[in-house]
Amino acid sequence: MISVEAALEAVLNLVAPLETEEVGLRAAHGRILSQPVRAQRSQPPFAASSMDGYALRRAEVEPDAMFKVVGEAAAGHAYAGTLRAGQAVRIFTGAPVPEGADFVVIQEDVTRRGDLVTLGHRIDDKDNIRPAGGDFTEGEELSAPRILRPADVALLAAMNVARVPVTRKPIIAILATGDELVQPGESPGPDQIIASNSYGLAAMFDDAGAEVRMLPIARDTTASLKQAFALARGADLIVTIGGASVGDHDLIAPVAAELGMEQAFYKVAMRPGKPLMAGKIGNSAMIGLPGNPVSAMVCGAIFVLPMLRRMLGLTEVHAAMREAPLGREIGPNGPRAHYMRAHLRDGALYPDDRQDSSLLSVLAQADALMIRPPGEPARKGGDLQRYILI
Repeated sequence: MISVEAALEAVLNLVAPLETEEVGLRAAHGRILSQPVRAQRSQPPFAASSMDGYALRRAEVEPDAMFKVVGEAAAGHAYAGTLRAGQAVRIFTGAPVPEGADFVVIQEDVTRRGDLVTLGHRIDDKDNIRPAGGDFTEGEELSAPRILRPADVALLAAMNVARVPVTRKPIIAILATGDELVQPGESPGPDQIIASNSYGLAAMFDDAGAEVRMLPIARDTTASLKQAFALARGADLIVTIGGASVGDHDLIAPVAAELGMEQAFYKVAMRPGKPLMAGKIGNSAMIGLPGNPVSAMVCGAIFVLPMLRRMLGLTEVHAAMREAPLGREIGPNGPRAHYMRAHLRDGALYPDDRQDSSLLSVLAQADALMIRPPGEPARKGGDLQRYILI
């Protein structure tokens, strides 16, 4: 039985960043930018007015000064001439500032009669002009890797980047095993339960940027498992659920070994989730998760998500570790690291009283996994405790 840290190092060594592909801008949201991208133009590409008003020369700005309006500039429609002394151009927000102008007086600070405008007495020093390249300049770089957020997509569009280099989505095959399982919506027999783990893990991996393939439930026979592994060919990662222990009906390990799996480890000193194994089958990484629902979801968060982030080329692959004071006292921990379902309330961390690995309802109500190291002594309310958000 190895530590969580050793198991994490082992599973991360099974995977590597995947290749780059190009997608259209509309499909880029949520993907991982794999290479730096350079702006194809400056923004704004010209000096632009930030207000509705009149463009003129700063040197001529003084109370009661009078100007002749010689034209108009609007967004998408520049004034074609050059501004001369005593002249002004009616200008609107976003319009290019005419050549010869270096100041925009807002419309509230002038009086207009016909083609003449007169300046008021409270004009401040702000020129109301957005300089060319004030946002970014041609050739400026958007760094990688990064998860492309809506703001990043808007920036890429403004940079005139229509095709975006992103890391290919990891293909994850999820294989649930067990004669006791039926799919949601089916009528279970008296000795059967609904397969829930596959759906929770698929949602988790979808959120992390994977392409998920849910395979048919494999029965507890060698032939059924071999057929399921054949369906998983081509996946970057095969995630099995259940059957990873050492009982008479736990066939994942021997079948995988027969198919050539190079096992990296078996069993981790953690709860929930001790019966965990990982290795390689051909070109595919494989991780075998426990069958208990909470164990499977916790191990998915602790081990599989970092593997996905590594495949996506991200540099920060581990969940962000946080600290909060305990909201109540807790007893000593046992010999395994314990990932306890907990609630954050008023800045404090409250571990749930019920930590059985079959209780999905407790996991669904939790917003954190509180992490207790092996052998940790009893803790008092107010003591700082580490946790990750879920």
